Amino acid sequence: MDNLILYRKRLIPEECIELKDDILLYRDNELIITKWNTLHPKKTLHHGYSCYFLERGFKISKFYDHESNLISWYCDIVAHSFEKGVPIPGTADCSPDKYVFTDLLIDVIVYPNGSYRVVDLDELADAFRRGLLSPELLTAALKTTDKLLTIIYRNDFDRLQQKINEAEVRDLAAQGPL
Repeated sequence: MDNLILYRKRLIPEECIELKDDILLYRDNELIITKWNTLHPKKTLHHGYSCYFLERGFKISKFYDHESNLISWYCDIVAHSFEKGVPIPGTADCSPDKYVFTDLLIDVIVYPNGSYRVVDLDELADAFRRGLLSPELLTAALKTTDKLLTIIYRNDFDRLQQKINEAEVRDLAAQGPL
């Protein structure tokens, strides 16, 4: 990604991975949109698009299978840190900006038929019990989940999906005919 590095940090299992193969489609102060192939091959999940809603505290991904059929919309509750790139002495260049997105474990899965499911609350409790999550991050995760679920309950989730759908249409148009 040009002048931008993204990391995915997990608490369980503990890992921090650079998303070096993700392709940046859009970036501003509120959103980062990428497209990607799975890091670890899975039976059904093959590729997708993700939108990081920086101020809202969640990432929404559009999951596709190997035949480009929509599997689900997967919503991760996240916290992030940001490190602005700095000038490289003796050049006109800057080091890349860096984002580290910490997965706060709660996920909301929205299926194509409109049904949804909240998962991994047990992992959130385990992480808190083990001291991997501060009371502040636990509170933020729960409040953010509540805000996301309120959006879903009010049938406003399509406004969040629209950001990814628009970026996907632009991306596919730029690729030209198959």
